[in-house]
Amino acid sequence: MADTKFDVLVVGGGPGGYVAALRAAQLGLSTAIVEQRETLGGTCLNVGCIPSKALLDSSELYAKTTGELADHGILVNKPKLDLEKMHERKRSVVEKMVGGLKGLMKAKKITVLRGTGRLEGDGKVRVAGAEGETEYEADSIVLATGSVPIELPFLKFDGTTVVSSTEALEFEKVPEHLVVVGAGAIGLELGSVWARLGSRVTVVEIMGEILPGWDAQVSKALRRELGKQGIEFRLGEKVTGISGSKGRKKVAVEDKNGESSELPADRVLVAVGRRPYYDGLGVDTLGITTNEKSARIVVDDHFATSVPGVYAIGDLIHGPMLAHKAEDEGVAVAEVLAGKPGQMSYETIPGVVYTWPEAACVGASEDELKEAETAYRSGSINFAANGRAQAMGAAYGFVKILAEETTDRVLGAHIVGPWASDLISEIVTVMEFGGSAEDIARTVHAHPTLTEAVKEAAMAVDKRAIHA
Repeated sequence: MADTKFDVLVVGGGPGGYVAALRAAQLGLSTAIVEQRETLGGTCLNVGCIPSKALLDSSELYAKTTGELADHGILVNKPKLDLEKMHERKRSVVEKMVGGLKGLMKAKKITVLRGTGRLEGDGKVRVAGAEGETEYEADSIVLATGSVPIELPFLKFDGTTVVSSTEALEFEKVPEHLVVVGAGAIGLELGSVWARLGSRVTVVEIMGEILPGWDAQVSKALRRELGKQGIEFRLGEKVTGISGSKGRKKVAVEDKNGESSELPADRVLVAVGRRPYYDGLGVDTLGITTNEKSARIVVDDHFATSVPGVYAIGDLIHGPMLAHKAEDEGVAVAEVLAGKPGQMSYETIPGVVYTWPEAACVGASEDELKEAETAYRSGSINFAANGRAQAMGAAYGFVKILAEETTDRVLGAHIVGPWASDLISEIVTVMEFGGSAEDIARTVHAHPTLTEAVKEAAMAVDKRAIHA
């Protein structure tokens, strides 16, 4: 008979959950993981981060072929889009990743329990699977069930016309007109995919700028570049409803003055955020404390909930709903359970938007520093001054570094430009060690590279950038 007692039982097989399980097993704890999908990886690996990036890369190649190759002296006939082939490639990427994850579970001797978990109290979890229900027991239970898209009451998901990001990854044909509700990372990324492939894309955002909460300079710069790619933005406006027959819809939009208009749409992507998902898990019945406003599970500095022996990580708790944040929490909670000093640095979690150009940030924005009355200095450099960016034909955007005025400690950084997702890591590392802009400025960067823009921005903090 299979074991029903473990040191650690993780409920949820997404980035936070599977990493927690792997680290726990690595530390010698007998570990099981409960997942209701057929494959591990959660939303991120199956219907989120990975498939969306596969489509972003494929659609970017298509856009370059149709519009940029001639600038490089490469002349080709008009390319033909094979959307199904593009989807096949995307699925193959996901299959390789989930296959590797399955192999890791086996190698680390982690028991994978297929089904839906429910907390029963006293360290017990009941798992309902295809073959019935089985009760399991663990010294420690880690909740990592992630989040789901928020549904608007006047724009209910129907899976065909009004869709979430999941369905927007699987359109069988390019929409004639795609309306995206919400100008956050998900809306901008998927809007970019379909705009590149030929869709007319209109993004409606209730706030006055895209990427609410980001540095204002980043938001404006990225909107300008995406606008050049054909994406239309309706800012300071809200969607109030939808009407029309199947496939011939009209989206009602209201501006800040209360004036209404309509947008034609054969597809509507609702991307207004996500909510923590613990439906049916027994959080309420077990008495686990949740935040009244955000509905997130309340935990202490060691990820412990209000119920002894039950822990929570990832999108279920405070902080940005990001896969890499959940992964690091997975490592930290496993180390705590093994008696080690697991830790998490919330001040240095980077954010990325994988459009082209990309946008990335870490730490405080200028508005946040001003609101906190923190004295700071700012240094920035445009990619137009970077040799590698010019050679790539990607000389747009900037790197901006914010440093404390007297100590020069880096407080934040903001990038719009090529491979911003990779460039931000250097600054994250410096911030993690409490480093200064001078530390970056005095570090030799290879030439010619995009990373030189980071160095120049750091030098600009002290008003001594060479290529500004």
